[in-house]
Amino acid sequence: MAPDVWQKSSFSGGLDHDDCVEVAARQNTRTLLLRESDEPDTVIAATGAGLAALIRHLRP
Repeated sequence: MAPDVWQKSSFSGGLDHDDCVEVAARQNTRTLLLRESDEPDTVIAATGAGLAALIRHLRP
């Protein structure tokens, strides 16, 4: 399996900052991965629908 490619928003302060949420799409699956950049070993896996539901719930 290919390694996950993590991405973060340009709003997070650039590549040298460890204060943001990172997202990766697991190849050949419908799984999205989330992690906090300062704790990269803690990963949450979700489907696209599950992540959308979480965001809807968290938004005011």
